[in-house]
Amino acid sequence: MFLYNLTLQKATAITHAIHGNFSGDKLQEIVISRGKCIELLRPDPNTGKVHTLLSVEIFGIIRSLVAFRLTGGTKDYIIVGSDSGRLVVLEYMPVKNIFEKVHQETFGKSGCRRIVPGQYLAVDPKGRAGMIAAIEKQKLVFIFHRSPEVKLTISSPLEAHKSNTLVYHMVAVDVDYSNPMFACLEIDYEDADADPTGEAAQKTQQTLTFYELDLGLNHVVRKYSEPLEEHANFLVSVPGGRDGPSGVLICSENYLTYKNLGDQMDIRCPIPRRRNDLDDPERGMIFVCSATHKTKSMFFFLAQTEQGDIFKITLDTVGEVVTAIKLKYFDTVPVATAMCVLKTGFLFVACEFGNHYLYQIAHLGDDDDELEFSSEMPLEEGDTFFFAPRSLRNLVLVDELESLSPILSAKVADLAGEDTPQFYMACGRGPRSSMRVLRHGLEVSEMAVSELPGNPDAVWTVKKKSDDKYDAYIIVSFVNATLVLSIGETVEEVTDSGFLGTTPTLCCASFADNGLVQIFPEGIRHIWASGRVRDWKAPGKTHIVRCAVNQRQVVIALTGGELVYFEMNKDGKLHDYEKTQRMSSDVVCMALPNVPAGEQRSWFLAIGLADNTVRIISLDPSDCLSSRSMQVLPVCAESLCIVEMGCAERDQEDAASASTTTSLYLNIGLQNGALLRAVLDPVSGNLTDTRTRYLGLRPVKLFRIRMQNSEAVLAMTSRSWLSYYYQSRFYLTPLSYESLEYASGFSSEQCPEGIVAISTNTLRILALEKLGAVFNQVSFPLEYTPRQFVVHPETSNILILETEHNAYTEETKKQRRQQMAEEMREAAGEEEQELAREMADAFLNEDLPENIFSAPKAGHGMWASTVRLMDPVMGVTHQQHRLVQNEAAMSIALVKFHNSVDTWYLIVGVAKDLQLNPRQCSQGFLDTYRLDPHCRNIELLHRTPVDEVPYAVCAYNGRLLAGVGRMLRMYDMGKKKLLRKCENKHIPNLIVSIQAMGKRIYVADVQESVYMVRYKRAENQLIIFADDTHPRWITCTSVLDYETVATADKFGNISIVRLPPNISDDVDEDPTGNKSLWDRGLLNGASQKADTVATFHVGETVTSLQKTTLIPPGGWESLVYTTISGSVGVFVPFTSHEDHDFFQHLEMHMRSENAPLCGRDHLSFRSYYFPVKNVIDGDLCEQYNSMEPAKQKSLAIDLERTPAEVSKKLEDIRRRYAF
Repeated sequence: MFLYNLTLQKATAITHAIHGNFSGDKLQEIVISRGKCIELLRPDPNTGKVHTLLSVEIFGIIRSLVAFRLTGGTKDYIIVGSDSGRLVVLEYMPVKNIFEKVHQETFGKSGCRRIVPGQYLAVDPKGRAGMIAAIEKQKLVFIFHRSPEVKLTISSPLEAHKSNTLVYHMVAVDVDYSNPMFACLEIDYEDADADPTGEAAQKTQQTLTFYELDLGLNHVVRKYSEPLEEHANFLVSVPGGRDGPSGVLICSENYLTYKNLGDQMDIRCPIPRRRNDLDDPERGMIFVCSATHKTKSMFFFLAQTEQGDIFKITLDTVGEVVTAIKLKYFDTVPVATAMCVLKTGFLFVACEFGNHYLYQIAHLGDDDDELEFSSEMPLEEGDTFFFAPRSLRNLVLVDELESLSPILSAKVADLAGEDTPQFYMACGRGPRSSMRVLRHGLEVSEMAVSELPGNPDAVWTVKKKSDDKYDAYIIVSFVNATLVLSIGETVEEVTDSGFLGTTPTLCCASFADNGLVQIFPEGIRHIWASGRVRDWKAPGKTHIVRCAVNQRQVVIALTGGELVYFEMNKDGKLHDYEKTQRMSSDVVCMALPNVPAGEQRSWFLAIGLADNTVRIISLDPSDCLSSRSMQVLPVCAESLCIVEMGCAERDQEDAASASTTTSLYLNIGLQNGALLRAVLDPVSGNLTDTRTRYLGLRPVKLFRIRMQNSEAVLAMTSRSWLSYYYQSRFYLTPLSYESLEYASGFSSEQCPEGIVAISTNTLRILALEKLGAVFNQVSFPLEYTPRQFVVHPETSNILILETEHNAYTEETKKQRRQQMAEEMREAAGEEEQELAREMADAFLNEDLPENIFSAPKAGHGMWASTVRLMDPVMGVTHQQHRLVQNEAAMSIALVKFHNSVDTWYLIVGVAKDLQLNPRQCSQGFLDTYRLDPHCRNIELLHRTPVDEVPYAVCAYNGRLLAGVGRMLRMYDMGKKKLLRKCENKHIPNLIVSIQAMGKRIYVADVQESVYMVRYKRAENQLIIFADDTHPRWITCTSVLDYETVATADKFGNISIVRLPPNISDDVDEDPTGNKSLWDRGLLNGASQKADTVATFHVGETVTSLQKTTLIPPGGWESLVYTTISGSVGVFVPFTSHEDHDFFQHLEMHMRSENAPLCGRDHLSFRSYYFPVKNVIDGDLCEQYNSMEPAKQKSLAIDLERTPAEVSKKLEDIRRRYAF
């Protein structure tokens, strides 16, 4: 078995975010890391929409990310600390739209190791030096230089190692132009390590240590170290020099402390807490992330607590000395891993889980009535300030970046009956959880819809002047009339445009001389910029049947197949070429490309004839209207469109679609619903490299539009598709919108790159903003973290298990609120009774949505669970069955027992008072619910007590299999509880997954991979007949066939395990059954072993695996996986040795010619835990399209192919199995 790995959706979780001017201009950009991917985002300063300029897979794990600028520079560089054991400096090149590796310094082993630097990075604010540190012991300092050629160079690393030291955080101290200094949060564990009693570990204090780089001596010294009172979690560097007092803010549990060297006193301020919080009052409060904003006149910090509350922190200073810390409640947003305050007034929040947000900072919170807390306010030790959270006041949400992270469970199925399957995903954590339905397609934003007086045939947009930025008119053609609409603040009808309104229009366009042209059946009208009109009438009784227009040329086909060619002369008049050309067959469609920049004319015309051919006709004056080349088609063409794709205009402002090469493509829409794309040679007119794709049931109509400053093709059949080029790759993606009939590009101030389209009797203006996205999604909110869900096969409803640790149920929350309100009333004196009653009532009525303000933390061992019955298409919850406090629902299955075949039963495995470490519970239950036939409600029949946690349940031939702790049990239906039939005690640790196929059962252990079990009915025994040779920490499994099972583990590996052909699950040669039950001779396991046929390291924890078909009808099967970081990928099998051989060689060449960006070796990354076996990495192969053309060509020559053939192979394998 040979497989090919493809990523359908890149990871959506953000682990690091930094901001700066990476393009070198004044624009603010954000660089984010998504685990093993690095992306450049640019928020549009006018609209606030976030655009992805570049996304690069680095085949390594990004551990740290920091931006820095050399002294006197205008451009920010990016330093990446990864698992490659190398420090890499990247520079963004806006012209090529790539990250270029400026420098790479190797300093240690690869992998995320404790003592290899890379976990922490800090750069001196003046860009002179950087420190990279490991979690333990090692720290290295690099000095940055600028060589005379303005190239960045790096010195050899200087060591600042200290053994037996753990580092918690590290920042660079702003010391202006003094010797660079770095502050570290450290702990020395030497005494604790030597003390067996554990007392020393309790007494060990964290220290704040300053390291100074002496630039004169080229040497690093530990300048100062001081023990800290509280345990701190991170540091914030305070601006220094002319901008501020320098020093660091230490964020620790319940306190914020300012420290600096010299005469500065320590300033402490408690972290404010929410008034009347349901959280455990003993629980400490910490800041989890911060952002600094600095201008020439002031600076402030925004710091976020673990509940999501943001505080604005300012420092009061007298001269160079800080006298007070001031905190003011700013706003509450979801908890973030990183925040960035941009100079353009935006706050970017990269959330821990769920969607990410971009806010506009509307107010700085200086002049409102919110309380300001200061370190100078008198407070007793241990006391703190209190504030009341509220809805947003200083921030305004301007954009939302959808994120699937974390995907906890997923299924691919066509539950909506749409012919193409949908992805159903249980995503998120806590109150921000959701059930998301993903469909393959581009999201369409509807800008305007208006009804028309009848059903139009066609629509166009034209500009008044050829160099205008926006369109001036929308022209709508009906059966017997033409309607002209003017585009301004509103769209309204005009009659003085010069267009003939009493006839249908075949085509219209703007001319290069600022005139307009209208073609109608009887002739051509040329409307000059001055308003003068010149008409050309069709000769005799003929009329125009087809036409093609660009900025300087018009070609028309008259009845009988005669071609007439017009070209604009120097005077701006349309001049017709003397000779006409009669075609051998009727003309059914024709197309002209746009006139190339700096040229007088386009050299070719494409014509589709009724004899199932497409001909390329020359427009060169020397052989005008003569045929250059021809392509025979399987059926008649419906429409043609010639576009230049593969490159944007070189616009510094928008490099997202820039590339290095550009080609002319002829797109042919056929009457059978297929689209052909061929490369048109700009010199000879020959057609090469034809690619075909089936799009829909109706004939395909094609329209040329503009997207991302380059040409794209809109194809319309039973559904609409967009063919465009984006970030070095061709995309052909359906639009998630109802079917349209005719369209044209549309550009106005409100919608610079839109589409105007008609559907029945409506005119629609649409915008496509999320180019490059494979899926669009619908999200339905959930209450707790979804763990698993099952689909009811008859009604397509789903049953979701939601379980939250450290949480209260609704009932407990209500009781706690009542209790706190009672305490408020009792604590008040007699004269304050009225006020206390009002405050208690206000507290009880207060409704802060938990998805923003976070749910109260109840403490360890506290659980809340619910079973939700939901329609996944409409998002309607039919029933929600809540479990009582501290009951954790862990597993779910739908079963039909053999004694009641007509009824579906829902089995839910529940653990009471579950403790995670060490794993124990006071009692486990298997709850049995009866479903009604329409799957609208569930009714509890009985509970079956078990002695451990039931982590896995599965239906098996009319019975139930349950993994209770490490025991595999079989149950049957009883009147008062489930009846235990038999059990197997030989699984070593904990059963996390059970799958069944036919007579075989595949049981996954939490750390010992998969066990193959057979139920022997005659002896009533569950017998392990085979197991795996490798330990694997299984997260999910999927049975591929009777012999093969796919497994994924928590370290991000996918392995496929297959039973050898000589294995027998029928152990009849030993009639007692004892031998296979007790023979544990081979590798301490079963006597028969399974083989590993494929292994691959994905790099993210895989949460679901499913064998399915993504392209109906009759598509090929593939193995779809989803990860905790929100990515969706697919393993597809090779069907021929020739294909496998080609991709194996391509991968080998790509590894050597296009090494990963951050210095990690691709082969060793994909073999992180087990050597990669029989899987080819499609993500690496697809980077071929983004290589420089010269490299592409030399690599293709090595493969004995042309670059076009290599690209076609890459496109074909993706299209055959996925999208």
